Amino acid sequence: MPKPSKFISLEVLKLKLPLVSGWIDQTLAIHAAKVRPVSDFGFERLPKYYSATFLAGAKVIPIERVPMPPLSQFELPEFGEFEKGDYAGVTYKNTYFVQSSRLMDESLHFHELVHVVQWAQMGVEGFLLAYAAGLAAHGYRNSPLEAMAYGFQAYFDQNGKPEDMESVIKTKLSELRLNPTRD
Repeated sequence: MPKPSKFISLEVLKLKLPLVSGWIDQTLAIHAAKVRPVSDFGFERLPKYYSATFLAGAKVIPIERVPMPPLSQFELPEFGEFEKGDYAGVTYKNTYFVQSSRLMDESLHFHELVHVVQWAQMGVEGFLLAYAAGLAAHGYRNSPLEAMAYGFQAYFDQNGKPEDMESVIKTKLSELRLNPTRD
């Protein structure tokens, strides 16, 4: 995925946050009837990395195409390519959408759960600002929050030793100091 072609300031991003946040809330409300806790899927390995309480609180929505915010409509054309992407999953707060064809892909769930922890630790504003800044500076795959999720997913895929991922992710976020709204 190419990087956005234009620089975008933190001030502009902050001004657009209510639009993106409102769209997220509306999208989650529209799909609320389809929500299932991750714990309902009976994955064998995820409970070795995430607590039972966390897996019961993290939610999944199966869908044919994951919903992306209409960033171009929000006058954020720098993110047009990202907006058009066809992703296997996307996380909003403690809930993530997964393409129906990938619903039983435990590795994908692991990746999205990394984002659930990031959202919880950073808050809505902090996550959205850090994600947008990382996307603008590094492109999708190399943005810090995605790089972290892909890195931990690779560890999981290689049968890395089970750890308390919630703590590991929180520590990594603190080390990276990615939250532009806190300090």
